[in-house]
Amino acid sequence: MKHLRIENLCFHDLGPLSLEVDTCECAGLVGPSGMGKSLFLRAVADMDPHTGSVFLDGRDSAALPAHEWRKKVGYLPAESAWWFDTVAEHFSEIQEDWLETLNCPREIMQREVSRISSGERQRLALLRLLMNRPQVLLLDEPTANLDAENEERVENLLEIFRKEFRPAVIWVSHNREQVRRVAHQTFLLGKKGLEKISQSRSLVRQ
Repeated sequence: MKHLRIENLCFHDLGPLSLEVDTCECAGLVGPSGMGKSLFLRAVADMDPHTGSVFLDGRDSAALPAHEWRKKVGYLPAESAWWFDTVAEHFSEIQEDWLETLNCPREIMQREVSRISSGERQRLALLRLLMNRPQVLLLDEPTANLDAENEERVENLLEIFRKEFRPAVIWVSHNREQVRRVAHQTFLLGKKGLEKISQSRSLVRQ
């Protein structure tokens, strides 16, 4: 059984789109700006109105309350949202080694969100998502605007998480070289819908 199965998904003026992503697999998603890649992720996360079906291990998203689905299917937007004054208030727990992998000092948790850099917010938003241990990761340009060193750190942490927790991953990126590094298969979202364009890396079972 496929871990994540998307069938005839329609939203806004796009669709129907269908895609299957197996357990522990990363599917790269590329396409022209404005084509609807972010909207696709939001529809899979059940954050926007849509038709069609999304299944997680055979269970339809329609059978679960929205908040429960979103905990299982974690969505990382390109622009992260912060609700409280300090970083720590957004975390119920923290995994120190993941914080270290992202090159974030422990004391950053006590800082005000307004006083940390955009790159730090971006990395910490990913950490916040991973602390929920979602079964699916929907990543919208998770390394956009990061320098090469921090881009590598994010990729390393996501690889660690994928191997340990075995989520299905959909990774949106404009960086084709990055997609070749991280994705096991790559899909193009264009006017004709979703088209598989490459098998990138071999999927090693852990």
